This record gives sequence, C-alpha cells and structure tokens, in this order.
Amino acid sequence: MTLIKTAKVALLAGSVLASMAATSAFAEAPAASDAAADSGLGDIVVTATKRETNLQETPIAMAVMTTETLKDRHVQSLYDLADGAIPSLRIATFEARQSALTVGIRGIVPLDANQPAREQGVGIYVDGVYLGRQHGLNAALFDVERVEVLKGPQGTLFGRNTEGGALSIVSKAPTGEFGGRAGGGFGNYGSYNGDIHLNLPEFAGFSIKLDGVLQHQDATTKNPLAGQTGWNYYHRKGLRAAVRWQPTSSITNDFSYDVARDANTPFYSQLLNYNPNGCVAGTQASQAACTLPGTSYTNLTGTVRSLLPGVVVNGKTRMKTADIGVPQQPSVDKSHGFTNSLKWTVSPEIELRSITAWRGVDATQWDNSGGAHRPPVVNLTASCTEAAPCAFSRYSLADLRQRQFSQELQAVGTVGKFDYVAGLFYFNEHVSDDAATPASNGVYLNAAGQPVYTILDSCTGSGGFGSDVGCRSIDRASEVWSKSYAAYGQLTFNATEQLHITVGGRYTHDEKKGVLHYSRNVNYDTNPPAASVGYSPLDATWNRFNPMATVAYDVNDDLHVYAKYATGYRAGGASSRTSNYQAFDPEDVKSYEVGLKSNFWDNRARFNLAGYIMDRKNSQVDISSIQFVGSSSFNNLVTINAPGITKIRGIEADLTLEPIDGLTLNASYAYTYTKIPPVLITATAASGGSTSVYQQFYIVFTPRNAASGSIDYALPIGTQDTKLKFHIDGNYSQATQAFDQFATKNDASLIFNGRVSLAGLDLGGQKVTIGLWGRNLFNEQYVFRRDPSNSLPGAPTSSVTTGSISNIMGDYGNFNAPRTFGLDASVEF
Repeated sequence: MTLIKTAKVALLAGSVLASMAATSAFAEAPAASDAAADSGLGDIVVTATKRETNLQETPIAMAVMTTETLKDRHVQSLYDLADGAIPSLRIATFEARQSALTVGIRGIVPLDANQPAREQGVGIYVDGVYLGRQHGLNAALFDVERVEVLKGPQGTLFGRNTEGGALSIVSKAPTGEFGGRAGGGFGNYGSYNGDIHLNLPEFAGFSIKLDGVLQHQDATTKNPLAGQTGWNYYHRKGLRAAVRWQPTSSITNDFSYDVARDANTPFYSQLLNYNPNGCVAGTQASQAACTLPGTSYTNLTGTVRSLLPGVVVNGKTRMKTADIGVPQQPSVDKSHGFTNSLKWTVSPEIELRSITAWRGVDATQWDNSGGAHRPPVVNLTASCTEAAPCAFSRYSLADLRQRQFSQELQAVGTVGKFDYVAGLFYFNEHVSDDAATPASNGVYLNAAGQPVYTILDSCTGSGGFGSDVGCRSIDRASEVWSKSYAAYGQLTFNATEQLHITVGGRYTHDEKKGVLHYSRNVNYDTNPPAASVGYSPLDATWNRFNPMATVAYDVNDDLHVYAKYATGYRAGGASSRTSNYQAFDPEDVKSYEVGLKSNFWDNRARFNLAGYIMDRKNSQVDISSIQFVGSSSFNNLVTINAPGITKIRGIEADLTLEPIDGLTLNASYAYTYTKIPPVLITATAASGGSTSVYQQFYIVFTPRNAASGSIDYALPIGTQDTKLKFHIDGNYSQATQAFDQFATKNDASLIFNGRVSLAGLDLGGQKVTIGLWGRNLFNEQYVFRRDPSNSLPGAPTSSVTTGSISNIMGDYGNFNAPRTFGLDASVEF
C-alpha cells in the first residue's frame, strides 16, 4: 500500500472511530455550531411515523441529514450522496447518465427502473408526495430542512415500492417573518452557484416563502469535436414558491409550486482494456474465461478485430479529453409540481390531513458517451469510403413524459394509551417514452489508405436515419397507465411507560396497463407483429396486504430496544426493451429486525445498532444484451422473476460522540450480505431459446462492507456568535457488481470531502458565512460502473450453441468525478 493510501486509510479510521448506521450519523447532533452553547447531543425530530417523534425513541432504523450536514458536504443534488455518506443508501447513475438515478437501500436496488412499466424499490418523497419516476431526481435541491432515510420495508405507512426503504426530503416552511438568506460561490471546472431564500411577513394569515437555485459546472472530460459539450457537465436551475395559510390556530394549509430544469451530460465511458478474456474462434471448452453467463455454447465464431486508430485503452486513470470527438448535447430534465397539504386539529385526540399533488417530468436524453468504445465494431477496410463511411458511436436518444396525481387522507392522533394513524391513498400515473440509437460518426480510408473520421448526416447518415427528431429509427416506444389504491392503519399501544406495541397493515390494489407502439422501428399500431413474436399488451392487477408489528421497550431514558417485523412489495410490469413486451410479476419482501438506540456519557455519546434478515420472493432481475442489425444496435433487456427466496442479511451501526464542546465525531458502518438463487435460463426474448443453464445473478451497487465517518469542530471567535468551523468526512465502499448478470465488479472507493468556514460574521447587523469546500480531496480515481458485456461473446439469437466474438472490444466503464473545490459565501438578513 502506498503512503498516500495509508494516509487515507488512517484518516478514515480516525474519523470512523469505533463502529457504525442504523440511524442518525448525519443528524445535526447538535451540529458543532450549537455545541458551545448547549453541551451534549441534541434531540432530532423526525416524521417517519407520520407524527413528530424523537429519533432516538422511534423504533425505525434511520439516518437524517440536516441543512448543516448537506452544506458541510457540499451536497447540491441527490447524486452527491453517491460517495456513500450513508452506508446503507446507494445512489448511482443509470448507465452513465445523470438524468436518471438508481437509488437503493439494504440491497433493494433495481438496475433498470428507467422504463415506464418498471417500478423503483425505494420510495422517494418530497414533502410527503411520492415521486413515481427516477427521472429528474438529480435536480438542484431547494431549501431543505432535512433528508430522512428510512431503512427497511415501509410497506404499511408508505406503501408499494418501498421494499428497501424510503428517502424523504422535507422542505423548510414559510416562517411568517421577514428574512432570508442569499448565497453564491465559484470553483474549478468553471463551476458557479447561487441561491436565494426569502420569507415575507405574514399578512391576513398568509405567509409566503420564495426559493431560487442555480448550479453550473463545465465538463470534466473535454470533447474534441468543436461546438459539442463534454462529459459530466451540468447546468441546473429551479424556483419554488410556498404559501402557508393559517386562518385559525387549528388549521394550517401549505401550498407550494416548484419548477426545475437540469441540463447535463453523462460521465465519459472509457475502454478499460482490450479483449481481456483472450477470446478467439474455436471451441468454448478451450477458453473458459470467454464465457457469456447463462449460455452453453460449444463453438465461438468470428474475429476479434483491431481497434480503430487513435482509440485509447485506459483502465487506470480518468481521461481529461476524449480520444475521438462525437456529437454530444446536454440531456434535459424538466420537472414541475403543485402540492397542497392541509392539517386540521379537530380536537386534542385527532388531526385530519390531506395531501394533494400534481407532478410531471419531461426528459430528453442525449448520451454519446461511448464513442468508439462500444460496438458495433468497425471492420476498417477499403469498403469504408468517403461516400459510404463505416458507422460507429452509438448515440443513445430517448424522450420521456410523465404526469402523476396523488391524493392521501390521514387521521393521526392519540386516545388514552393508543397512538394511531389511518389513511387512504390514491395514485394515478401516465408515462410515455421512445428511444433511438443511431450511429453519429463514420470512418473511411482515403486514397493513401489513411483513416479519416467524419460526422454522419444527422438525418440520414446512420443507415438512412439519424439523431434529428423526425429522422430517427425508433428502437422502442411505449405508453403506460398506472393506478394504485390503498387503505392503511397503524396502532401503538403504550402498555406501560416502557412497553410499546405497534401493529399495522396496508391493503393495496394496483392496476397497470401498457402498450408498445414501436419496436425495432416497426409500428405496432399500424403493423401488428406476427403471432410468433408473442407480443401482448400489459393489462394486470395486483392486490397485496402488507402487515407490520413492532415491540419497543424503553429500558431507561437513555436506552431503547425494539424488535420489528415488516413487509413490502414492488409492483410488476413489462419490459419495453423486448419486442414481445415481456411481462414480469411483483416481488415481495419480509423483514425481521432487532435494534437498540442509546445515549450515554452524560448525553455526549450516542450509539445505535440494528440487525436484520430480509427474504425477498420472486426477485426481479435483468438480462441485458445488445443486438446488432447492420450498423444499428438495439438494447434488449428482459426482466424475469428469480424463483425461490433471495437472502439479504445485514448489520448497521452508528456512533456519535461529543467529547468536548464544539467537537462532534460520527462513524457509520453497514454490512450487507445478498444471495439470489441460481436461475435456470429458459426460452426468453433475450436468449433466443432455452440454454438449460443455471445462471447466477447479483444485486447491484450493494457493497458487502461500507463505512463513513466525519469530524466537525467549531472554534468560537470573540464574544459574539462568530465561529471558525472545520469539517472532514471519509466514505468507504467495497467493490460490488454493477450488472445483475455479471460477477464482474466495479472498484472499491475511499472518498474524502472537507470544508472550512468562518460562520456568523456580524457585518452591519447581517450574519455572513464564508467557506472553502472540497469534494474528493485526494482526487481518488475509481471505476464506479464496469460493463463486461463488450468483452464476452454476444447473446444468443438464432442459435444457443454457437456464439459470436465479432463485436468483442473490452470492458468499458465510468470513472467517478474528479476533485472539485471552491469558495462560497452567504448572508442572512
């Protein structure tokens, strides 16, 4: 181990301290800024049970990130949490794209929830409103009060698609008093940001709050093609207006409208190696390393061709400039939403609530991150001419339009020794999408036999098609209508001051209808496919009852233990990436958990621990392949239900210490074991026939071991509220799979972030904060997504005994973001 690696491990060990993340490692505890005023760790209020409770007394494994924590880590969007700040929470891009995120908790991580008829496994909520799609999740965060991460199935109070847990973002509400905050900053890679948050005085019972945010970063990998955008670029902006109406002391109505636009480009996809498995034509038995999982080939045919001139193979370092320039414009996510939340305290025993929301997302995808690093492989010969260049560089294009309406009614209260929550929920969603993958670049040999690169005509250059709207060969186009109805209740019997028994249940009725309008550029509406294709529109309903039970015991005021049984369910659907619109069933999970939450050392220490066993039935797993037709390629992805029980086991621990006033130490650890039973590969749209081979599948982006630690120190200066604040955090993740069907893993990671700030400066009555921040301080370089599909034989099409190696190149993947740093300042008024 090098000296720098040793130093980084020592830093993490120092900040991780002892152990490690069932709850609030990232809660303001009470952030170091308050420690000098009030010794000891402060209480943290959460709403995980639909009522305000003390986190330490709430029998749910949780992590909470406050405004101060987000600022210290320079978290501007959800993807900034991909470094592992909360070890059990895993966030990754879908493919290389920042326009849609993959979010997982406790090993429930769907690989491709990008499809309209596919659901997420972790529920994302903003101010109590469920977000139906993962598109638009990486928009700039507004004025956030806290982020609550609920771990484990939340099927009773939060409902379907919360098998792994729920991520709840809570916005700051209007105060009714004039004041606000404005800030801005700049950093490397041409980055700049600004935000303003304004509270207006209450008038006639109405309070108004306005928020505006702007975030920009230039590309971190440059595009050699003039006039085209590089990779890992973003430009985000958003506005939010909130109105609170309090006509009486018992009624509060909160209305908000938000609109956001996120323009971004994917991470650059590098060719990490060349033919790493040594594939050659011949018998399969002679080259075990060159085996595509799930197949039983006897012979391999074709030729592994040489790479195009100028193509760079680099699996060690992040490329600053792409080897070949390609057309690349930003993908754009536009989101908007209206939310109305009404609370009426009818009496001390009951509060009635109504949450009504309309939301929508429009996403346009432009992903040309692979360049010459992805098939189809060009056979550069004299047949590639200036008049007819050989095409390459798969430009992945897609459009998605989503609209949703939700209505939830709740009754929350306490009667005697009983705390209760009851509710009704309705959700209606309409989603449509289309996709195309034309080639954008060409290459030919000139008269001297030298290669010449060119850009294909954007309307007709790719086999008569192109990337322009109206010129595309449509790989797929689908439309889905979903409705969900639910009724739920939860009752807690406070048998004694120490013993609390909770039972609950939720009944859900789901309806989902979907159609394929296009597949492989065939219009199914006007030219229905042949019966042999097996196409059938989706028309399915599912009913589920999800019970839960918890026994919690307060050993004393500082020690709380609990045992919990919970269930969850994720709806089924169909894959629009298959020509037959292959359907799949729901999956269900049962969870058994025990935990403790404790305060000690005169409230200067907090230790929380949870252990769980989760059994998932009918796990939804993906078989992905690229099918080639001439210069065109199609992404074929089949989702199947793995038979048997998927085992997920884990331990999470968290330690928070305040050894002296002003110094706060946090440490978190998560151990996650996962095992999907082997699956017998039978006839599917992906295999072209039964291979009669058992295939092992994996849960993606779920490291066996993950840890995070932080150190915060606030040094008072002078006699006023001015403080010099220091923050550093370290985040470790063990290597893990990035694709369900491949054992190949991404790289382990160890990332450090830091911030130094002078807070609370009094300038003319205004409080000013100036800070210097850095992310990935040591400029760690690791591959967070490694795809081995291009280094193995192609998937079966017409034969299950002969595999082709003609499109083998090598593994390709994406490196993490480089070190970023900058200065920022804010003023409170």
